Amino acid sequence: MQIKLIAIGKTDYSAIQQLLDEYMKRLGHYIRFELDIIPDIKQAKNLSETDQKEKEGELILKKVLPADELVLLDERGKQMGSVEFSGFLQKKMNTGLKQLVFVVGGPYGFSEAVYQRANGKLSLSKMTFSHQMVRVFFVEQLYRAFTILRNEPYHHE
Repeated sequence: MQIKLIAIGKTDYSAIQQLLDEYMKRLGHYIRFELDIIPDIKQAKNLSETDQKEKEGELILKKVLPADELVLLDERGKQMGSVEFSGFLQKKMNTGLKQLVFVVGGPYGFSEAVYQRANGKLSLSKMTFSHQMVRVFFVEQLYRAFTILRNEPYHHE
């Protein structure tokens, strides 16, 4: 299985990018992982929230294959602990799924079309984080999940 994370907009801060690079490197020892960045929408300030979500949604859906399982990182999604998340990933791998895709939306969330295509929603917290920080938190949790699955001494209960 491959895991892909789709995110809107580039990472502006070098410290955040360094952390992201470090965890992506670590994650590469366990699974094929791809970070797919969709550039910020041009002239977004001239668009309504709905129009911006629609344009971002079209770009997101172009990157999702019909056989992909799509999980939105959404504040209204299901919350899981790290061990539960590792079990979720193991179940997906056991099904023979080729690609599991997670998406970090833009500042206003997702379009209705993206919600309709999604197979599920996952919340990292009830708190709101910047879309740049979410990338690091999520990739670290992926790495943590795989260390849990391999009984490696990274995660402590």
